Amino acid sequence: MILPDSKLDALIARHRTVEDELSAGPDRDAYVKLSRELAELSPLVATIKSYRGVRDELAGLDAMMDDAATDPEMRALAETEKPALQGKRDALAQQIRLALIPKDAMDERNVILEIRAGTGGDEASLFAGDLFRMYERFAARNGWKVEIVSASEGTAGGYKEIIAEIKGRGAFAKLKFESGVHRVQRVPDTETQGRIHTSAATVAVLPEAEEVDIKINESDLKIDTMRSGGAGGQHVNKTESAIRITHLPSGIAIVVQEERSQHKNRAKAMATLRARLYDAQKQKLDSERAAERRGQVGSGDRSERIRTYNYPQARVSDHRINLTLYKLPQIMEGEALGEIIDALMQAHQAELLAAEEA
Repeated sequence: MILPDSKLDALIARHRTVEDELSAGPDRDAYVKLSRELAELSPLVATIKSYRGVRDELAGLDAMMDDAATDPEMRALAETEKPALQGKRDALAQQIRLALIPKDAMDERNVILEIRAGTGGDEASLFAGDLFRMYERFAARNGWKVEIVSASEGTAGGYKEIIAEIKGRGAFAKLKFESGVHRVQRVPDTETQGRIHTSAATVAVLPEAEEVDIKINESDLKIDTMRSGGAGGQHVNKTESAIRITHLPSGIAIVVQEERSQHKNRAKAMATLRARLYDAQKQKLDSERAAERRGQVGSGDRSERIRTYNYPQARVSDHRINLTLYKLPQIMEGEALGEIIDALMQAHQAELLAAEEA
């Protein structure tokens, strides 16, 4: 697909306008907004200029090859140079197309990660724990911070349910494709016959919503304080630091008791509630637009089986893009998980590109 010059000229003109507006000394809010826009536009404009330079070079080569007066040696040299320049032009054009795909407004946000054990009893809880550690390690590799919001441990270890906040730039952009049912096939430690059991855990990845994204009326909330249970020693049990916030219209209830401070627990509970309500709103919109939906990659359908982890074969298969990697230990260490996520992001970009071009 040839990139229209009118579109490229408009981007260069906008870049110049943003630079002029910034140098005019705008107020603080406008300065922040314009600086962000400039940071996005500058690399794109540099790529457009490179693309045009290569395109002009190719036009020059073609003109030289078409000219009857060009000596045979120069023509042969031009013919050998042309394929490399065409490859460079096409690669730059693809970079521009990808940069022009509309961005998800939530991509740069922090994440609320929820993992729940599904079918499979104790083995499902253990697997939920393995998945949480996988994401924790992946987050560490990306320089993100992980804070547990609430956790309900399984009787044999792992978690029946764990909710955590992952803070870091671009966390949602990378983790949003993880929503869905994750299935594991392995021989449990308690299995004496060596039989392979199948169990599952559900992962939900929600962007952290801000107050401007979702309005919550105080009158819709029922807030209870209580003593923290479980680990934490005498100090925790003496203070009523645990918080339960119930959103009356939706019936969503969030309990947080991880922190000693009631204020911190309340902040975590509100962040989780906002993310859940925003997600519910988004899911409703998505189902209304189901006919227009471009595909299952990134749709966030919680009931969809997205991936299988087969321990006997050290194999992980992502069913949405038919990707299989024989790197199970490295994936569970958070090391090779990036390979799956990158492949999912590329598939999603290809879908968006195809839709744009259609």
